[in-house]
Amino acid sequence: MAVALVAAVAGCQRFSRGPNYAEPLPATPTTPVNSGNLSPLDPNAALGTDPNNPGAQPADLASNPVSAPADAKEVGRTDLLGGWNLSSAGDNCKAFMTLTTWSGGYRANTRGCANPVLTGIAAWDLSGNQVVLKDGTGLIVAQLYSSAAGQFNGQTSTGAPISLYR
Repeated sequence: MAVALVAAVAGCQRFSRGPNYAEPLPATPTTPVNSGNLSPLDPNAALGTDPNNPGAQPADLASNPVSAPADAKEVGRTDLLGGWNLSSAGDNCKAFMTLTTWSGGYRANTRGCANPVLTGIAAWDLSGNQVVLKDGTGLIVAQLYSSAAGQFNGQTSTGAPISLYR
């Protein structure tokens, strides 16, 4: 039995350095991690900032809604499901809408957005023929209306135009 064990160990590639043996990689040098105190974050600091106008104050879209264009079409919940292209203030990214209920409406998220207003989108809802996009706290981020076939246009809380299209 001892001979069989020695033969098995001798035949193992790990110990024999056979043709398929790979040498271990050398350790990679790393830079040291700095430590220090961070200032507290303001959760609303990024919201409402327009990169083209940093001093702009966010619009209160809840009390001052964007007026509907005359040609705004009726919209149903299922019309908004799935993936969308999202464009606002020079930022082009993706938005995804589901019918999973969530605080203030239904779940939504974005991918590939650089604009903090767009990255904060967490929910969507319908108010008549208006599509309302909200952040994680339930604040209205944008209001849109159906314009052309399969496209929604409106305004963000910073006053920037926003479009949702396929």
